[in-house]
Amino acid sequence: MKYLFVILFSISFISLQAQDSRLAYKYLRDGEYEKASSLFKKLYEKDKTKNVYFAQYIKTLIELEDFDNAESEIERELKSRPRDVTLYVSLGNLQERMMAPDKAEKSFRKAIAQVEPKQNSVVNLGNTFARVAKYDLALETYHKGAAIMNNDVIFAYYLADLYRRKGDIPNMIKYYLNYTSDNVGKIRTLKKTFQTNLKTASDLQELKTQLYERINLYPDNRSYPELLQWVFIHQKDYAKAFRQARSIDKKYDEKGNRIMDLGTIAYNAGNYPVAIKAFNYVIDEKGRTGSYYIEAKKALMDSKIALIKSEPEYKNTDFDSLRVEYKTFIDEVGINNTTAPIIKDYCDFLALDVNDLDTAVKTLESMVEIRSIRKNERANAKISLADYYLIKGEIWEATLLYSQVDKDFREEYIGEVARYKNALLFYYSGNFGWAQEIFDILKSSTSKLISNDAIDKSVFITTNMGLDSTDMALRLFSKADLLAVQAKYDEAFEKLDSVTLLFPEHELEDDILHREALMYTAQQRYDDAISKYNLIIEKFPEDITCDNAIFELASLYEHVLMDPVSALPLYEKLFIDYSNSTFAVEARKRYRLLRGDKVQ
Repeated sequence: MKYLFVILFSISFISLQAQDSRLAYKYLRDGEYEKASSLFKKLYEKDKTKNVYFAQYIKTLIELEDFDNAESEIERELKSRPRDVTLYVSLGNLQERMMAPDKAEKSFRKAIAQVEPKQNSVVNLGNTFARVAKYDLALETYHKGAAIMNNDVIFAYYLADLYRRKGDIPNMIKYYLNYTSDNVGKIRTLKKTFQTNLKTASDLQELKTQLYERINLYPDNRSYPELLQWVFIHQKDYAKAFRQARSIDKKYDEKGNRIMDLGTIAYNAGNYPVAIKAFNYVIDEKGRTGSYYIEAKKALMDSKIALIKSEPEYKNTDFDSLRVEYKTFIDEVGINNTTAPIIKDYCDFLALDVNDLDTAVKTLESMVEIRSIRKNERANAKISLADYYLIKGEIWEATLLYSQVDKDFREEYIGEVARYKNALLFYYSGNFGWAQEIFDILKSSTSKLISNDAIDKSVFITTNMGLDSTDMALRLFSKADLLAVQAKYDEAFEKLDSVTLLFPEHELEDDILHREALMYTAQQRYDDAISKYNLIIEKFPEDITCDNAIFELASLYEHVLMDPVSALPLYEKLFIDYSNSTFAVEARKRYRLLRGDKVQ
């Protein structure tokens, strides 16, 4: 019973103390310094180990300009805690408020002179100086601590942070590099810090210069080469980044993950030659038994295709060597769970780039029959196979496959993709009511892309189906859409022309221009595409197709015609004049990148 009483009393005491503490801080925040001062003094007298209460008590006295009382309290505390040199900082801070700078300087000097050669003592004093914005004295404290403890690394992080606050970039870099010199595990944190604080090209150059010096002095330190690779990436010098990554990979006998990451970064930046070098390195150096062999081959082929397509006037014959390379590789590795993704890529390449639908379909038919292949991989193959049946005009085979995937993956993203494609089939065939029912269901899709597309299609059908006594205009337009999917562009253009002739000034006029622009782009007739896009922007600024046209035209200039000067004002127009567009955020991002801003 006695022990229970003690426990209950202790809990009650702690609870009351916590209440008083919360109240004291509330008074301090509200500027009620007399009430706060009384409570902080009471709290400290009850628990002398809580030095923070004493510091807040002194703070309230200073706010009340009760300087004499504050000074006497600090001096009394110094007698009871002579080894706590942070009290000299409190005293010096008070003396500055009392307009006694000479006394303050002496107090600050006493603090630094008497600091003990212990890590906690140095850190407490340095942090106390930093809290009152005495950064130079905090720096002096840490430098002295490093000297008396004969350790250049122990306070490196605190020194780097102080130099960061002062805006001293060279010293900030120096001490952050000291901080990471003995622990490669700190690299990730340090990259984030540099990402935030190195804002100019000269800042990155300073880091690069210091890294070169350290690599020469400490050739076995692993942190510095990795940071140098990071610098090259941020300078967009992917060729040097690759050489650096390759050197690290070889020196430490890595598995190729670093090179794979670098290749992906280069690919996403549009530097396909470096991406190709990176993925080739993984294939050649790590071999078939390497962890990334299949993944690297897949990424290599993607990069080679993208390189060809980056040329505005590329031809189908440019893909001939890649077809041979794909075929040789697939004959080597066969069709199985591991190779399924690259087999699908190969079929997409055959169907979409070299126009060999028959081989693509035959290969995919073989693939979906292999029961040992993972269910998701088979489903992806079925969707591609259905797409190619659609292009070949085998509508029934296409809808059968879409329906199978929809049924097997009812609540998953891939099932929603199949459902959306099935709805498009109904749209192409002129069954607008049934198509719209599916689109309306997909409006609530968890995939934002599918949801937005479904909403657009539903609105499009609603807008254009009831305008005339018949739905003939929409039927002709949907048939043109199907012909475009099947790459029968001449027939598609004829269908669109018939809509214009039979239904002049129809609501579909802007949509017809948009479809024509897309088809001209697919045919690499870029001048014609630009003309159609500009016509939409000029004649239909309020219609839903306008923001699509602006974004697609800007992308055409940026990524195909390599004309960022023409793309820039289009992106700007989109996020300013069409701020509610689904493209507005991406347009702002691309605008800033083209302008040279640092985008997180």
